[in-house]
Amino acid sequence: MKDMISQLHEWIKLVSQVGIGLIALGVIVEIVFGTGAIFGGSVIANITQIVNQIGGQNGFVGLIAILLILAIFQRSK
Repeated sequence: MKDMISQLHEWIKLVSQVGIGLIALGVIVEIVFGTGAIFGGSVIANITQIVNQIGGQNGFVGLIAILLILAIFQRSK
């Protein structure tokens, strides 16, 4: 049972890392080639919308929350 939970944890960590990598790739490609170049939508606009939803209109609180989540991810590696 403990081995199965450990395997599940490693799988979740791998999927999270792939997702973060895809987001970073989307941002870079959108900066270089313009909106909708890789995923058909605006990655930067979606990230901005998420930050605004978390932290209100100015987005500062949302940005702090996202930075804290990233710090937790980095600590767990």
